[in-house]
Formats: sequence, structure tokens, C-alpha cells
Amino acid sequence: MRFLKVLLVIVVAVTVSGCASKFKTYNGPEVTQVIVNKGARKMYLFHHGEVLESYDFALGFAPVGDKEIEGDGKTPEGDYLIDRRNPNSKFYLSIGIDYPNEQDIAEALALGEKPGGDIFIHGRPTGVKFRPDRRDWTAGCIAVTNREMRDIYAMVKNGTPIRINP
Repeated sequence: MRFLKVLLVIVVAVTVSGCASKFKTYNGPEVTQVIVNKGARKMYLFHHGEVLESYDFALGFAPVGDKEIEGDGKTPEGDYLIDRRNPNSKFYLSIGIDYPNEQDIAEALALGEKPGGDIFIHGRPTGVKFRPDRRDWTAGCIAVTNREMRDIYAMVKNGTPIRINP
């Protein structure tokens, strides 16, 4: 009986520690803005003008230029907000960007197209062999490593402004 209790404690401890590794706790300064510089492939997390962290990233398969329509492989440019999170994303963890806004919708409609959506900052694909030889591989999202995504997911809260520069 004692053996079963010890075994149960070990199983619970291993299970809890496995979950803890995906969801980190962050107790540092609030991230007040995210700045993404597409051309340099650098993302910065700021606290009132002070850089807290910086990350390299991959973009959509057609990285140059502003996203105009669904399926163009571009990442939007402009000012947005982080508006949602997905702990069960097929790309590890993800935080959503509130694209498209009214202007994005109007621009796509003027072209007779849909603007697309579901633009996220996320980690690597889950259950799919990742190809590190492809620099830009997303459909328009901003992709970092899974380790980096754990930090970003913990640090960046919904409502945080994000500016995506060319």
C-alpha cells in the first residue's frame, strides 16, 4: 500500500512539473508595448521605453509589404493590440493580434477580396516536422522558438499595444 502511495505522489509530481514547463510565471515589469521590425526580423518587448527582451523571428512566406488580402503570406503593418491567447495552438502557444481593423477591411474590400485574419505571435508547429532551413514559413504570423514563446506568453497580456513596422 505504501508503495502505491509513493508511486501516486511521483506520478502527480511528474505530471504537474510537465505542465509547469509550458506555462511560466512572470513577475517583472509590465510589458507596455511590443515593437516588431519586420525587415530586421527583431521583436522588442518594452516597459515604458525600456527594452525588456528582444527576439529574432520568422514571418510569412511573402514577408515584404503590408498584408492586403487573405492568403497573400504577408504580415500586417501598423498599430494593433494583443487581443487573445491560445494555450492549445497547433503552433505551440500563441497570442493573437487584432488584425484586421476597419482600415484593413476597407482596403481588402476595395480590391474585391477578404482581408484574412488569425494573425498571431506563436511558437513552432506541434506534431509537424519543422524545417529550420526555411527562414519565413508562416502564413503571415510572427514565429519564435517554443522556449521564447513561453516567455512571451507569460509576459505579454491581452490589451498590450503592438506596432508592426516594415
